[in-house]
Amino acid sequence: MTTVLLVDDEKLIQRSLEKTLLRAGFDVVTASDCKSGNELFLQNTGTINIAVLDLNMPGFDGIPKSGAGLDLLDELKKQKADLPVVILTAYDEVSRAKDAVSRGASAFFVKGREQGLVELIQKILNEK
Repeated sequence: MTTVLLVDDEKLIQRSLEKTLLRAGFDVVTASDCKSGNELFLQNTGTINIAVLDLNMPGFDGIPKSGAGLDLLDELKKQKADLPVVILTAYDEVSRAKDAVSRGASAFFVKGREQGLVELIQKILNEK
């Protein structure tokens, strides 16, 4: 079973993505900020196959921060360098996309097309 770590502070989006991923056959663990996402990862390092992180959410200090997902990306990569990570954003920010990929993200995905995210995750995992 493939396990996805999904970290997004917007409850409706988190729930919608979780349902989509579960329907696609993935196991999903969810968190709503950097701190809890990192703790969940530490508890499940051996079972998490890919992480899907919101770009803008509360950071490690609990304060909402633009780009906090990149901080979590850095932290997860320190713990498991080959972990595939997809960064989610509500806006098509090309410079952010390049930044995320340069920091080790496998891909960047604009929210709103859940099925496209499933296809992207499957493609990334098949390349691994």
